Amino acid sequence: MKYQHLLALVSFFYCAEILSNKQPVLQVRTIAISPYGIETQGQQSGIYYDLANLLLKKANIESQHYIYPYARIIHELKVGKTDLTIMFKYKELEPYVDYVYPLPTLKNIVIGRKGQDFTSIESLRGMSIGYLRGAKFSDAIDNDSVIDKQTITDISQGVTMLSLHRIDAIIGPASPIFSAAKNLNLADDFFGKPLVVSERTPWLQLSKKSLHKVSKKQLEGLFSEIMTQGELEKIQQKY
Repeated sequence: MKYQHLLALVSFFYCAEILSNKQPVLQVRTIAISPYGIETQGQQSGIYYDLANLLLKKANIESQHYIYPYARIIHELKVGKTDLTIMFKYKELEPYVDYVYPLPTLKNIVIGRKGQDFTSIESLRGMSIGYLRGAKFSDAIDNDSVIDKQTITDISQGVTMLSLHRIDAIIGPASPIFSAAKNLNLADDFFGKPLVVSERTPWLQLSKKSLHKVSKKQLEGLFSEIMTQGELEKIQQKY
């Protein structure tokens, strides 16, 4: 009986040692904004999703990769539940993440229906615009209390609300807005003229609580190779 107890105890500590030496699984999240992160009938894809997967393959890192809403990723980066993502820089995240490598800068626009063109941020005052929950696209608009910001869960919802005249405009990167309109089968001339309100750079970002899981320097080197080899452009052509 004592022998069996001792054997069980040895087995327990042996298993615990194996588990403690096992490399932690890297938690990767892609923003749920088409064409960057797309989830359809359980299938995941998208520009940033494919790009992150290419990096993980080159790094030979064990990972779990999911597509999550913007606000959830921001929260999880702060608490260390998300290790790696691609998104804009945010001041509120600066204490919690390391910026690994930049992607090409994107233009953020405000756009309404055909015939309703906005020429300045001042022209948006009194208007209602769809604004993605958790995102920040323009400090000037964020700080203007006369502009009505209607929270939307995704860009597609915002474009749908725009088509139903529930909002006057939508804000966000141009590509996801036009992609959503195409998926909703809206007319090619549905939109008015876009107003560019900011230019922001997406970054590959690593939670500071995740440095024990992966080397920032390793990620930077591999991602630099991917970008200089034109892999981003190849992926963009798919979408």
